[in-house]
Amino acid sequence: MWGLVPLFWPLLKPAGAVEILAHRMVWSLVLVGVALLVMRRWAWAGELLRQPRRLALITVAAAVITVNWGVYIWAVNSGHVVEASLGYFINPLVTIAIGVLILKERLRPFQWAAVAVGFAAVLVLTIGYGRPPWISLCLAFSFATYGLVKKKVSLGGIESLAAETAVQFVPALAYLLWLSAHGGSTFASHGAGHATLLAATGVVTALPLVCFGAAAIRVPLSTLGLLQYLAPVFQFLLGIFYFHEAMPPERWAGFALVWLALSLLTGDALRTARRSARALRNQIGTPGTAVAGATASAAPATDGVVAEGATADAVTAEGVTAEGVTADAVTADAVTADGVAAGSGPVDTRP
Repeated sequence: MWGLVPLFWPLLKPAGAVEILAHRMVWSLVLVGVALLVMRRWAWAGELLRQPRRLALITVAAAVITVNWGVYIWAVNSGHVVEASLGYFINPLVTIAIGVLILKERLRPFQWAAVAVGFAAVLVLTIGYGRPPWISLCLAFSFATYGLVKKKVSLGGIESLAAETAVQFVPALAYLLWLSAHGGSTFASHGAGHATLLAATGVVTALPLVCFGAAAIRVPLSTLGLLQYLAPVFQFLLGIFYFHEAMPPERWAGFALVWLALSLLTGDALRTARRSARALRNQIGTPGTAVAGATASAAPATDGVVAEGATADAVTAEGVTAEGVTADAVTADAVTADGVAAGSGPVDTRP
């Protein structure tokens, strides 16, 4: 669903990117609010309101994901689907770089090699585009920052999305009312079908997250991580074969370098995961050996988010995003996904 979402945003024209973004915020809160009402899960809200630091982090997360959503919608509707997909391909590399620069995490040789190759890819793409790939970089850095912030907030997927959209709701609704008062709104002026599609932005935001949360408790973490690369792959293929965007040789070279970097990261993560599994089996097989110290540091982090307690070793597959996938997505039931400690991962809030 995240990979095919570029097909949805053009259906909302003639609404502009900002109007679509505002509707997405408003209708997402409505949908998630109804879900929480049905499940009777409101206790977390009172606790959150009594914790100013967590509220501040939620506000920052909401601001960052707003940038991510807005840039992605604009990019798709402006003919930059391929460049947007690149943002979610390089997101794991940016996440690892943030882990090193901000969290002071240590990388293994293959991870350093992947980051170096990723940097070379950006240089090649800068030559190919005749400018830095700003759209890709903005999407990658905003989503990686979102993951970093969400890492500090212990909320389940649905709760997290509800809190963030609650922060976004008032300014989004105010903008829509202002737009309507000035005759610029398309919600009521282009028929019931158009209005329904705008309202469906809430479903497009929430449904993939629900499926992701359900998959997180049923699919092996390494498999889940690799599956998340499907979203930018689908976006890339749509950009070339459906939207017919240009791909001159230098852009192919840049993308090839990105894919090489991701291969290095994925291979390194899988090797580390196998070593950790063997070590864990050995511990379990040794009488009197406690297993509590074992960690899943090698598991891929979902949604480009490095798990609390896990290291940047963990390759994120959310190379995908925000319009690909958000780690928030991880579970309505505090289930851990891809090495993300329960409640510490971000929920996707992508496309």
